[in-house]
Amino acid sequence: MARLRDYYFEKVIPQLKSELSFSNDLEVPALKKIVLNMGVGEATTDSKHVKQAVEELTMISGQRAVATTARKSVATFKLRQGQKIGAMVTLRRDRMYEFLDRLINIALPRVRDFRGLSKKSFDGNGNYSFGIKEQIVFPEISVSNVESIRGLDVTVVTSSGNDVHAAALLKAFNFPFVS
Repeated sequence: MARLRDYYFEKVIPQLKSELSFSNDLEVPALKKIVLNMGVGEATTDSKHVKQAVEELTMISGQRAVATTARKSVATFKLRQGQKIGAMVTLRRDRMYEFLDRLINIALPRVRDFRGLSKKSFDGNGNYSFGIKEQIVFPEISVSNVESIRGLDVTVVTSSGNDVHAAALLKAFNFPFVS
């Protein structure tokens, strides 16, 4: 089992159960999945950028990433429907907890001028999204093999229906929120 999964069952559930005054362990919000998304704007001119993004996202997540395609054509962006324009991966269960552990303890502290994550990035349904400007903050990515610096979006999906409970859950996992 992943270290953070054990931490969730041993420490987070009892803490949130008393803090949010829940009567049952199953009422306590949990992490459902983490979605990583990397958009590749240069893919309209050269498709090899998408392949590299898929490889990098696969190394970061530990799970095979897939290429995403454009839903509709946009002439001003020289984009055609069905054209590959990005990469994404959805993490669940142990891989999700292992990625979250690496994200909180290794990757985010390596971000340049990092002051913490904003508490305003919740969507109203208990999900939290934020962006990372450089994929090289992850130790799995070798800087010498990177052709171009790309950012990625991270979305943490919780079982909570509101932002207050989701914020309490992420705070219990030691998310580095701005004070």
